[in-house]
Amino acid sequence: MFHIIQNDPEVPPGNITGHLRHLGVAVTVCHAYRDEPLPLPEETQGVIVLGGAMCANDDQRHPFLVPVKGFIREMVAQSVPYLGICLGGQLLAAALGGRVVANRWEELGTLEVELTAAGREDRLFAGLASRFGSFQWHHDSFDIPAGGVLLAASPACPHQAFRIGPCAWGTQFHPEVTEEIIRAWCAWDPATRGRADELVAAWEAEGGYDLIARRLLENFVGAGDK
Repeated sequence: MFHIIQNDPEVPPGNITGHLRHLGVAVTVCHAYRDEPLPLPEETQGVIVLGGAMCANDDQRHPFLVPVKGFIREMVAQSVPYLGICLGGQLLAAALGGRVVANRWEELGTLEVELTAAGREDRLFAGLASRFGSFQWHHDSFDIPAGGVLLAASPACPHQAFRIGPCAWGTQFHPEVTEEIIRAWCAWDPATRGRADELVAAWEAEGGYDLIARRLLENFVGAGDK
């Protein structure tokens, strides 16, 4: 069973559940922000941890982050495939001793990401171009934890994706977004309020975004075939 961990009611799985079901993968969603029990490691074939408006260091304001980070450490220790998106990537870094910095390398909108030499060889990005469009929505950013490998970068944010161990990945970009999600997120920030049509149009103009998301998920699911 694959599990999705949702950290924020306004940051849903988006296209992920549909893509996984298309791939014939059984998936459940754990709403961690409601203090729902996290999956048992022995019942977890793979886990995707979503984003959220909070910071990865906000343990006091959001106490549920403490067990989530403990769960992440257990997933990495047991080599269970892990994919952390935005906050999920930041939580992966923080759980393994990496630094997460608030209000650094901010990106909002559709921007290009470029794979590093290691990223071009990494199985998560197999079949993708070395440069591809991504949707970004973050104020914070992660440093690469000790032992991690940088896989992707962008001009504004040099840490876009990393892997630690054989099958734990963190990304800063959001492959899961839909038009509905983009419109909802635009209302969060004074810089984007009233710009929803513009940001949706730029995302749609990128073309093939849904195919990129599906390929990433297909590659991720394949990491569980051990």
